[in-house]
Amino acid sequence: MTKNPYDRQIQNRNFLSPTGFKLSLERCPKVSFFSNSANIPSLTLGVAVQPTYLKEIDRPGDQLQFEDFSIRFLIDEDLQNYMQIQNWLRGLGFPESLRQIYDEHTKGRMKYKNAANLGEEDLYSDGTLQILSNGMVPQYLVKFNGMFPVSLSTLQFDATPTDADYFTADVTFKYTYYEITDLSGNPL
Repeated sequence: MTKNPYDRQIQNRNFLSPTGFKLSLERCPKVSFFSNSANIPSLTLGVAVQPTYLKEIDRPGDQLQFEDFSIRFLIDEDLQNYMQIQNWLRGLGFPESLRQIYDEHTKGRMKYKNAANLGEEDLYSDGTLQILSNGMVPQYLVKFNGMFPVSLSTLQFDATPTDADYFTADVTFKYTYYEITDLSGNPL
C-alpha cells in the first residue's frame, strides 16, 4: 500500500507570531494583563554514558531539565503589579519574621480561611500561556504547574533620558513542569 507523500507535509502554512500570546497567572492577575514578553522554556534531556573498552557511548538519560520561565511586564504607576510579585517573593523568603509568610497569604492575594492551615501547595501558583494564531485566536495552552518566583529585576530611575520609556520588570519562575495542550486540555 503506497502512502500519499503529501500526508507528511504541514497542513497549516502560516507561521507562529512572536506577538501572539496571552499570559494568565492565577496568583498575580495584574501582572498577567501587562505582560509583554514570555517564553516557552527549553527542555534538556540528561545523558547516560555507557562505558565500553573502545569508547564511551552516550545514551538517552532519564531526567528532563526544565529551563526557568521568564516574563517581562509593564509596571503600572501605582506599582500594583510589581508589588504582587515582590510581596510573593517576600512571603516566600520571610525576611523579617516567619509570620510574614502567613500574612502574605491572607492579604487578599490568595483567599484562605485559616492561615495556620497553610500547606506547601499554598506557596505556589499555576499559570497558563495561551498561544494565539495570526488572527489572535487562542490555539494552544502552555500550562505551568507549581510556579514560584525566584527573581525580580530592579527598577532603575534615571532623570537624564529625553524620551518617555516606561518601566518594565523581568521576573523568573521555577516550576514543577509544563505541558503544551490544545484548548480542551489534550496533549499535542
